[in-house]
Amino acid sequence: MTMPPIRRRRRAAERSRAAGPVAHAKHALSRRSFGALVAATAGAATLSACASGPRTADPNAPLRIMAINHVWSQAIAEYLPEFEDLVGRRVSMRLLTADQLSNSYNVKLNASATDIDVMMVRALQEQILFTRNGWLADLTDLVEGDAAYDWEDFQDAPRERSVTAEQVVSVPVVTERPALYYRKDLLEPFGGAPATLDEMLDISLELADRDNGFFGYVGRGQRSGAVTQWSSFLYSFGGDFTIDGQSGIGTPEAIAAYEFYGRLLNEAGPPGVTNMSLEQAMPIFAQGKAAFYIDADAIYSNFLDPGISTVIDTVGFAPFPAGPAGSVPHNIPSWSLGINEFSLLRDDSWEFIRWASSPEMVARLQADGIPGARQSAWDDAATLEAFPPDLAESMRINAENGKGTDRPDVIQVGRARDIVGRPLVAGILGESVPPVAADADAEFADFLVRDNRQREF
Repeated sequence: MTMPPIRRRRRAAERSRAAGPVAHAKHALSRRSFGALVAATAGAATLSACASGPRTADPNAPLRIMAINHVWSQAIAEYLPEFEDLVGRRVSMRLLTADQLSNSYNVKLNASATDIDVMMVRALQEQILFTRNGWLADLTDLVEGDAAYDWEDFQDAPRERSVTAEQVVSVPVVTERPALYYRKDLLEPFGGAPATLDEMLDISLELADRDNGFFGYVGRGQRSGAVTQWSSFLYSFGGDFTIDGQSGIGTPEAIAAYEFYGRLLNEAGPPGVTNMSLEQAMPIFAQGKAAFYIDADAIYSNFLDPGISTVIDTVGFAPFPAGPAGSVPHNIPSWSLGINEFSLLRDDSWEFIRWASSPEMVARLQADGIPGARQSAWDDAATLEAFPPDLAESMRINAENGKGTDRPDVIQVGRARDIVGRPLVAGILGESVPPVAADADAEFADFLVRDNRQREF
């Protein structure tokens, strides 16, 4: 289904808010600069035009934002009074856990609820389903038709993930890549961080002393949970989850990636690793019991926290090592903003997204340690000062080389990850990978046929 273009015309009252100073030490987003941005869209058409039937809202109703309880949400909440002053409307932000958020969306959006306006969503997890269900408003004309907003400033990989069924349905606000965490003190004899996966494997095997509780490498090993971090290994071996719409997990490249990751954890990793997700793997490195760890760069602060970490002075950060196909990590929008199709406040919802993802706000938040999706922020050295220098450089390199997904691009993401993760577990357990991968490949191929049938927009 192709939705009609979304156009909007700002109400005169919303264009004439009183201006005044905005207090912030860095990257202040003034009312005057925001007003200039708003003026650039004065000719745009209304979001409400794509709705059928009358849509009216109480002028005193708050703009309701439903979001994950995340460092980005907590940071933007501090600036909400600024936005309220800009648009003359109160904002109500509700912060939930990921499970609570998913359950709330399922209940409310199935009932076409109007008490959600702005939605914080995972472009890689729910976006296809939400778009198919007609729950996300089309933002294409808004993001592409506003020169001051500068949609092309968003990095390619996160921007591309904002599109489903040829419509822009979300705007990325937080990005994430894998980081190679390593022990600088242990890697000095080897010349520092490894540049390739093969070098990392060799050093991991040499440093592992598992009888005494020290491991060359630790990482996620849980069947479904490991898939996202394994994706960078898959891409760097030249493989992909799907190739031309068909299963790609039975290719020689995928099998090689399965076998490599399996050997890494089987021979250099801790016991019981097939039960380890982020929460179990991360503390092993933080407590100084592993030489290498690859996981999301967003968790780096855990290793600099004296209440958690014993490696504060020895942890190093490096880009994802190169495989046979080079270094191809994921660079994903971990969280994005969209607008509820049933919202009665869609003009103000767009103004919130526009403000929260503006060049000024992204630079402001990134300078506080929250990685955004705009290239202009990554090109500004001042925005990277909050990160350790080697981490900032690693994030920049991984972003340039990154691929915009870390899981199969399907509706039933959980089921797909469970299938894809089966050969991973086999490799970690030291079993022969090819027969398990062949079986999983056949299952995944059948799954994709059924999943594609559900993709009716």
